[in-house]
Amino acid sequence: MDFEMATRQIRAVKENIEKVIIGKGKVIEQVLTVLLAGGNILLEDVPGTGKTMLSKALAKSIQGEFRRIQFTADLLPSDVTGLHFYNQKTGEFVLQKGPVFSNILLADEINRATPRTQSSLLECMEEKQVTIDGETLRLDKPFFVIATENPVETTGTFPLPEAQLDRFMMKISVGLPDFEEEKILMERFLAANPFETLIPVITTEELLEIQDKVKQVFISEVARDYLLKIIFATRSHRKIRMGVSPRGTLAFLRTLQAYALIQGREFVVPEDIKYLAPFVLEHRLVMTGSYGSQGDKEGIISELLTGIPVPTEEFLERK
Repeated sequence: MDFEMATRQIRAVKENIEKVIIGKGKVIEQVLTVLLAGGNILLEDVPGTGKTMLSKALAKSIQGEFRRIQFTADLLPSDVTGLHFYNQKTGEFVLQKGPVFSNILLADEINRATPRTQSSLLECMEEKQVTIDGETLRLDKPFFVIATENPVETTGTFPLPEAQLDRFMMKISVGLPDFEEEKILMERFLAANPFETLIPVITTEELLEIQDKVKQVFISEVARDYLLKIIFATRSHRKIRMGVSPRGTLAFLRTLQAYALIQGREFVVPEDIKYLAPFVLEHRLVMTGSYGSQGDKEGIISELLTGIPVPTEEFLERK
């Protein structure tokens, strides 16, 4: 598969999702960027903005298996990963696989589960495997976690620890549609649900080929240096107690490659770095001050991007 074919196929996935998710082309691109980069994404938004529909439409578009977990305070780790149970007929212990054995996993309202249950996803997200009763099993490829949380309701929730936030490649908000977009939404859903007519446009095998193609997208040394200057600036800012980790650096690198491919390019440009920086970096920052202090992360990232000179595209090409 060449770059042109890879871009054409992933754009077909985007167009397919847009049949049910109206006016959110950038959001869909961001989700696809993380999918192609082999990461996981955290959606923070109020209920009813289409997070579940987006996840289901994505799974249907790539002919993948979709599973959903509604996280609650009484959810157990075994409800997520699975467990061995004793089969009285055979006299043996049998593995009952949990929802993580899927391609697209929607972890709905993940912050409503206890930290113990939240942590059951860490191994799955980072290493694409799960350990059940001492037995380590590989997860199906692709494996993609879309986690959601409601920024308004905090009663009965458990904030995600930094170690888990760092495992989400990007954190984004879906946002509400504007007047015209919601009007189109009403018209499209008036007679029937368009999701029911969605058909796969690529297979999971083709998606894996595209993910391999992402790794071939060129990032010049100058672009990598520019990226690192932003990363190191987060580690020395007076208002930031803990900046972006090396895991965040590698996540940033891979998202840049994936985003460039979606845009139809075989190389990364500085504008990609500036555009993706807030989504990749903000949730990884730990601010100074009291425990749980969020601070103005968006403003700080904007300040850092403004203060670091952007290499010219022309210079990148000469490199």
